Amino acid sequence: MSAYDVDLFVIGAGSGGVRGARVAASLGARVAIAEERFFGGTCVNVGCIPKKLFSYGAHARDDIEDARAYGWDVAEPTLDWPRLVAGKDREIARLNGIYQRLLESRGVEILRGRATLEDPHTVVVTALDGSTTRRTARHVLVATGGTPLRPTFPGADLALISDDIFYLSQRPDRLLVIGGGYIAVEMAGIFRGYGAAVTLAYRGALFLRGFDRDVRTHLAGEMRQRGVDLRFHCDVASLTRRADGALDAVLTTGETLVVDAVLAAVGRAPNARGLGLEEAGVALDARGAVRVDGRFRTSARSVYAVGDVIDRVQLTPVALAEAMVVAHNLFGGAQRQADYEFIPSAVFSTPPIGTVGLTEEEARAEATERGGAVDIFRSTFTPLKHTLTGRREKTLMKLVVERDTDRVVGVHVVGADAGEIVQGFAVALRLGATKAQLDATVGIHPTAAEELVTMRERCPDPDRALEVDQLAEGPSPRRAIVHHRWEDSDDR
Repeated sequence: MSAYDVDLFVIGAGSGGVRGARVAASLGARVAIAEERFFGGTCVNVGCIPKKLFSYGAHARDDIEDARAYGWDVAEPTLDWPRLVAGKDREIARLNGIYQRLLESRGVEILRGRATLEDPHTVVVTALDGSTTRRTARHVLVATGGTPLRPTFPGADLALISDDIFYLSQRPDRLLVIGGGYIAVEMAGIFRGYGAAVTLAYRGALFLRGFDRDVRTHLAGEMRQRGVDLRFHCDVASLTRRADGALDAVLTTGETLVVDAVLAAVGRAPNARGLGLEEAGVALDARGAVRVDGRFRTSARSVYAVGDVIDRVQLTPVALAEAMVVAHNLFGGAQRQADYEFIPSAVFSTPPIGTVGLTEEEARAEATERGGAVDIFRSTFTPLKHTLTGRREKTLMKLVVERDTDRVVGVHVVGADAGEIVQGFAVALRLGATKAQLDATVGIHPTAAEELVTMRERCPDPDRALEVDQLAEGPSPRRAIVHHRWEDSDDR
């Protein structure tokens, strides 16, 4: 008989935790999982899914207005915000049920409550009523995700965080968004689409640090054209509540904005504190992320960690891939490692971004290191749809190519369906596609995506990357993720 109650105990039933538990159970392991909040984690409940649902709705008004250009007589739309939130809640509840049933169907023991490590092989789960359950495990997988950071200026407690934004009882007429990451950019576009007056304040020179410079500048122009008030080199100094319920937001520029709500989207931190990890011998880094090797083993050799809690690539599909590595290595006899090159991603901004591979700035830096060069192919055009609607929206498409190998190392799109387009090109980049191979591919006409296989003219300005250096932003965080290598714990 086993000396342990279970073979694997998973802390956290988010995307990575559920996938790890399911795969391990399917490989014959005895598995238990603990969750103190809701199944599906951030992505399902207060992240990817509700954000995308809100994004769909935010574009509906544009679609209704555009219909007139195509011969439809339509009434002026009105917004029922509570109906939107109720519909979102129903879908999230449905998904929570699916996640729970998936675990139950695999025979995974589900424990509701907060799990902490008593030692590297013992987990204690404390339920809401204070009762505790103890389980011993041969292996423990920590998949507790991340949590939104809160700013520290006076009155910061009056600001919302991203977890709150999906539960608002009514749409704010005036919204101030603080931050320059993808959450800030997405929410600014979403609430502008729903008719709110939106201001975005970011302390840096340009938002979305780590993305391609052309992508960032193009999106900034499109957002301004849609009426989002972008304030760069600007932050919030304080917030105070007015007698009428509105907020006075004092900016570092000295200006005071009167708004109905403030969303602080200033980053996320790994959710690793208070779990007993350090007491059990699990090392954390300076940001509080769990330190792991190439197979996601921590400094406590029975404990593993995946997803946002290790702070490598904060994307749901990456957490799923990492969890599968752990499960197959522990219970399937495999010797896998995760591969972080050419991970595609999307920002559901307005318009959306799809990107995979290196930015122009990253590619030029790498080329300089090895004495090579890169070629840039870029196209900006009006989508066919808007030749009738009259909207001044522009799509940007860009290829980054290694000159000596002709290999395409970056694809960047800003425009409708950008994520859908880039997903397919991510496969091509993984397979080492060259520019000549893209040129030889027949495009689908008329589509926006065909532009990526018909671009022939190289951009004539090879020194454009120097413009980015003037922003003094420091090294790209995305480049560090892709090219960092970790030591295997067996070699320590």
